Amino acid sequence: MNEVLEVPTDISFKQAIDLTQLLLDQVVSRQIQESEVEVVVSDLVRTQNGARGFFVTYLTSDLPVVDRLTNSVVEALRSHPETVAELLVKNIAMSAAQAIYHHRNQAEEMAQGSLRVQQRTQRLIQLVNLAAVDQHAQELLDTATTGEGSYKNFLNRWGYDTEQRQVICQALQQVLSRAS
Repeated sequence: MNEVLEVPTDISFKQAIDLTQLLLDQVVSRQIQESEVEVVVSDLVRTQNGARGFFVTYLTSDLPVVDRLTNSVVEALRSHPETVAELLVKNIAMSAAQAIYHHRNQAEEMAQGSLRVQQRTQRLIQLVNLAAVDQHAQELLDTATTGEGSYKNFLNRWGYDTEQRQVICQALQQVLSRAS
């Protein structure tokens, strides 16, 4: 058994991206066991930078191994719901809005990539089943609908227009409907 990848407590976003890619590469080459994956991912999602870097790499990866790691990843994500819930909800919103952006620019391959990220995130949300996800999804839905609320700066920072906000609302309604 190899030494488990060490996650620095003050990991940067870039380091988290690189470490997640290394982790996935080690899974592909069978240098790491699935139980070790859970430990590394849990350490990554403990911090905002680590979680952001993990999600960017994991959700966009073309490696087929990503979908095979579901149990390890879900357990790791459940270990830090306060960090994970908000980022899962933001990933749903951003990927839905990006798909529209790419369609407008006739970048169909990139649009498909954004839709795949949205589907993977939706699946993770269903599997982790965190109450905090529903709370963040409702807050973001309310803000996207009214223009006011706790996610106003997030939506404005990315400059989402009316059509993008509509698809964000649709994606968030799907998240919330699973809880019904």
